[in-house]
Amino acid sequence: MALVKELLRARNLLLVVLIPLLLLPLPLLYPSSEASCAYVLIVTAVYWVSEAVPLGAAALVPAFLYPLFGVMKSSEVAAEYFKNTTLLLMGVICVAASVEKWNLHKRIALRMVMMAGAKPGMLLLCFMCCTTILSMWLSNTSTTAMVMPIVEAVLQELVNAEEEREVISTAGNTTSEEREPKGLSEKHGQASVEVIFINEDATTTDFSSLVHTKNMNGVHMIANPIGTVNPPNKGQNLPQTQILVLPPNPRDLDLSTKYQYQSRHDHMICKCLSLSISYAATIGGLTTIIGTSTSLIFLEYFNNHYPHAEVVNFGTWFLFSFPICLIMLVLTWFWMHWLFLGCNFKETCSVSKKKKTKREEMSERRIQEEYEKLGDTSYPEMVTGFFFILMTLLWFTREPGFVPGWSSFFEKKGYRTDATVSVFLGFLMFLIPAKKPCFGKRDKGDSENSTDINSMEPIITWKDFQKTMPWEIVVLVGGGYALAAGCKVLS
Repeated sequence: MALVKELLRARNLLLVVLIPLLLLPLPLLYPSSEASCAYVLIVTAVYWVSEAVPLGAAALVPAFLYPLFGVMKSSEVAAEYFKNTTLLLMGVICVAASVEKWNLHKRIALRMVMMAGAKPGMLLLCFMCCTTILSMWLSNTSTTAMVMPIVEAVLQELVNAEEEREVISTAGNTTSEEREPKGLSEKHGQASVEVIFINEDATTTDFSSLVHTKNMNGVHMIANPIGTVNPPNKGQNLPQTQILVLPPNPRDLDLSTKYQYQSRHDHMICKCLSLSISYAATIGGLTTIIGTSTSLIFLEYFNNHYPHAEVVNFGTWFLFSFPICLIMLVLTWFWMHWLFLGCNFKETCSVSKKKKTKREEMSERRIQEEYEKLGDTSYPEMVTGFFFILMTLLWFTREPGFVPGWSSFFEKKGYRTDATVSVFLGFLMFLIPAKKPCFGKRDKGDSENSTDINSMEPIITWKDFQKTMPWEIVVLVGGGYALAAGCKVLS
């Protein structure tokens, strides 16, 4: 059994070593470029499927096996790992890093939530629309990671609002409760607690024997000194020690430790909103050519095989996929609402202020407070938003198709792509200072607000870019290009 456990622990290492050795007879018995290419393809595929090594590391296998077996030159393989789509992704990541650094995504999400209100149906639709819009320009993983903390904070406000309202409403009705104190077993379904008082004069042996007896019976004890207690028959103060003996059965514990929601409806709202973020991020990624890496792979493959067919660009892709994604978004919202919140759309999607409950009003007030904490729109946020809009406009107007685009102003055609725009604007974000330039007298308020920003610090730094840049995806996509190039050479 011990040998089997050790083998299971080392299964990844065994796969990494044994798979190439077991498949090695294929290129040795059939010494041809086709067999060698098949060998590299199978080894890489097994590494990817089994995840014996990280996906990015497995994508590097063609980089050294193709040159070793003479399938492709090392320089040719290296060229497959860095394509035009990689430059396009890097420029977009620069904008994404700025959005995340200056909390522009949080401002957009909270603003949309304030517009939708605290009704569950409208809240669901609002978060799905916000996630879809962000996922059009950012990766699906980054968008989900950005929006989920905001969703969690809003859900906490929704769940806790009812509890706080009940505490406030019952604060003035404590006269009878003070006169008749409730036992611990009567409040919130808690199990009874045994309280034992032991004089300080008791010996250590007596105390140890009591603890040992209780623990042997399966009851855990917690000792807390509480100062002095005045017995009714004597006027002197005797130091006492309070012993709390908790029940051994975990099912008798406080129910609030097991169930964190006030009702099943709250539980369903949390489930619905959490799942909808991942679905909306996937839908948004399909809307634009840069939304997901699969679209970039298709674009690179299409441009390599049909270099003269200038059909697929940012604008044509968006016009084709936006109606489809809009229909998918509406159907997904309808399905999620019906599955988790029921069919009462009139109640959960009402925007009337007269129909709002106290709980919804408190939730909206909390969301308003969170938005106010962000303060006024800062200068880096405005620059990021401007670059975001400018990048989109330049993509759309490069080659619209029905009218000449801005690329027609240049003499040579086909030299400028969407990557040119994204990299140029991303490069500028490393140069523009995060502190608003002042050409005249600076107001007192401006100087106080800008003290926490270094005057020489740009909008984003290289560290900010590195935190957001998915290098593993870049290498993974490059490995796929390399495998495809090897198969293409032999065809």
